[in-house]
Amino acid sequence: MKKFTIRNFSRLAVRRVLLGSVLACGAVNAAHADMIFNLNSLPSNGTYAGFNFDMALAPGSFSGTLTSVSNNVTLTASTLYTYADDLAIYVAPVPLYTGGLLQVGGFSGLNAGQKFSWSNGGSSTPGTTSIGTKAITTPITFNSSTNSAQAIWIGNGYDAAGTSGTWTGTLTLHGLTANNPPAPPASVPEPSTFGLLGFGAVGLFLRKRFLGRKKTNPCNGVEADPFAS
Repeated sequence: MKKFTIRNFSRLAVRRVLLGSVLACGAVNAAHADMIFNLNSLPSNGTYAGFNFDMALAPGSFSGTLTSVSNNVTLTASTLYTYADDLAIYVAPVPLYTGGLLQVGGFSGLNAGQKFSWSNGGSSTPGTTSIGTKAITTPITFNSSTNSAQAIWIGNGYDAAGTSGTWTGTLTLHGLTANNPPAPPASVPEPSTFGLLGFGAVGLFLRKRFLGRKKTNPCNGVEADPFAS
């Protein structure tokens, strides 16, 4: 796949849910150095267009060493072949852009320092699950002097125009806890939902996806490529 590039970053939707409520609802197991996020507690309520992300944790609001991440999610709706394993966790500063520290999940690359794919969930059929744990090859430490400008983002890691997915379930960050009280984020705009817009050819992205990850269906044996000639 060609190197993915970014044209700009933009705020795509007005949400009434503030980051404070996200932190309160999302991190439910901090005592065990795990932060569990229920997708229905995030501003987008588990529905993301391509390369749209919620800022689940603002810079300075968490600390610890991220050693692994887990997913236990179900894809309930899909547009233009968004798969269950396209739900992504992304570690990057604000404003949202490529070149972050970590990406777990998602078909399209964000040029992160470390990138991992979920072990299952490669289907766009509603009801498909993606469940498992990914160990981080190089654990990432967060404190007041190390990676203090980094945020945690959750969203759709498949970049193509018109794509969208809806998920239910949870994502877990192992080794992190919420700061109490959380440090105030530096210049974090509200609301907390952002999108990355690429200028690669949409047809090229979809065609490469189908070449590597074809599915069959009972009608014609192959899941149709809408860009096929």
